[in-house]
Amino acid sequence: MSEQNDISAVNPLPPVVTALFLVLLGIEAVLQLGTRGVIGGPAAVGWRLEAIQSYAFSAQIFDWMVETNRWPVEHLIRFVSYPFVHATFTHALFVGVFLLAMGKMVAEVFGNLAFLLVFFLSGIGGALAYALLLNDPVPLIGGFPSVYGLIGAFTYMLWRSLSRVGANQARAFTLISFLMGIQLVFGLLFGTDNDWVADLVGFATGFGLSFFVSPGGWARMRGRIRHD
Repeated sequence: MSEQNDISAVNPLPPVVTALFLVLLGIEAVLQLGTRGVIGGPAAVGWRLEAIQSYAFSAQIFDWMVETNRWPVEHLIRFVSYPFVHATFTHALFVGVFLLAMGKMVAEVFGNLAFLLVFFLSGIGGALAYALLLNDPVPLIGGFPSVYGLIGAFTYMLWRSLSRVGANQARAFTLISFLMGIQLVFGLLFGTDNDWVADLVGFATGFGLSFFVSPGGWARMRGRIRHD
């Protein structure tokens, strides 16, 4: 067999990206099957609502935790569980597509641990912004703040690449500008929730984290601090 035949035609996904994707779509598949009565019996019709009540991020619950200084695990877990609960199959599918596309590029360059840090910390950052800036009573669900964090990391990679060749680094922000523009148009036409704030802060969190978790990033930041 020739060496060329040993080369895979499709570059495989990093296992950590595949695992997150399977968890995300697996949860949605269970909720879909329950809604259709395929599994779980009559009670399964309410599984999605129960999942939102138990695992969505709630600004009101966050306010209660701050006011009482009580931080029960069943509520703290909402910071990292809400990205896996979606309103519809389409909602979950779009998040899954972004996770595969952005996650592959980020994980291959940053590594598995840094990828997970960007994904989850961006989700946490988006949730905190949703609570502190808006205090919206509508629960925050879905993985867009986390995948926007991956877009932030991808933007950082473009930004660094453009810097190396002396090109206009503002071009790195074309994708996020396009996505936020689409959200604005849809919001004007059909109305929108306030979760775009969590998405935007998720992006900013992912971009900012990349200065530290990208290859050599921590050493560069430490060198700048010492130099200053």
